[in-house]
Amino acid sequence: MNVNRRPTIKQVAKAAGVSTQTVSRVINDRPDVAPDTRERILTTIEQLGYQPSALARSLIQQRSYTLGVVTAGLQHIGPSRTLNGITSAAEEAGYALLLEELPRYDADDVVPIFQALLSRHVDGIIWAVPEVGENRNWVNQQALDLTVPIVYLAMEPKENVATAGVDNYHGGRLAMSHLLEEGYHHIGHISGPLDWWEARQRMAAWKAALQESGREARDEQWVEGNWSSASGAQAAERLFESYPEMDAIFVGNDQMALGVIQVACQKGLKIPGDLGLVGFDNIPESAFFCPALTTVQQDQHLVGKVAVEETIKMIQSGWHGLEPVASQSIMLKSTLVVRQSSVRSRKE
Repeated sequence: MNVNRRPTIKQVAKAAGVSTQTVSRVINDRPDVAPDTRERILTTIEQLGYQPSALARSLIQQRSYTLGVVTAGLQHIGPSRTLNGITSAAEEAGYALLLEELPRYDADDVVPIFQALLSRHVDGIIWAVPEVGENRNWVNQQALDLTVPIVYLAMEPKENVATAGVDNYHGGRLAMSHLLEEGYHHIGHISGPLDWWEARQRMAAWKAALQESGREARDEQWVEGNWSSASGAQAAERLFESYPEMDAIFVGNDQMALGVIQVACQKGLKIPGDLGLVGFDNIPESAFFCPALTTVQQDQHLVGKVAVEETIKMIQSGWHGLEPVASQSIMLKSTLVVRQSSVRSRKE
């Protein structure tokens, strides 16, 4: 179709035998239209190929129908999955996205970023940067003088701050319960970088599970990695030396677990016979590790979707920064995907 001759709302109204105001009410999903009239207008819109003007809609409703998204670390699987969920949900809801990517997780000069987004009249903001180190100290909406709602992802819940994320502690407890039930007695841990809130939550679950089962969680039983497979291999080497009786490892993510598998193979250890292994994330490749990896499934795509939904709810509620956000912390539960790497053929 020639974009210069696309149908207008007046043509739709004429073809449907109604006023332009009635067509507008249907386009904006207003309730005050008879069902048969709504159906006739929608059929006419489809037949003519009419596309409502986003600019006109934003002028009428005084919204840009644009969400600002601030992210970082898209080379990691979690943040990229979350952004994919945000994109899908925003498109489904009829919102465009304006993306800002931080050069570093610890970037704390956030005022220019907010100013840039607000100058482009975004209706709301999703702060999709994981909580790392002190990069959340500035979180105070009144101090930032925000005039639009904001939802934070992957951070510890705070009072009067809207957050969405995965319950990493719950996921860690699932992993540990499984290993203990499989009869492993000496379970080590390879954590992610502990300046990440998510890594600290997974490690806390490891410690709590050991203590509740009457076991100690000593320093020689865990090593910190940096999420990479190489760091997982290095951490495994250190653990095998410092914790020789170790018969299982709960690893903070699947990529580090891949490094553990390589080291175990080099040492002639059988997984799961000599060493049980559970990862975290359920990356697509984890089913094809040798052996296939038991891992914690966290739906980061759903986190992004929930963040969009919550932001739009706040927009539609008329929130304009005049009062604190009602405390809303949405923590999605994980599930455990059991595969060959942790299941013993015989309980010991």
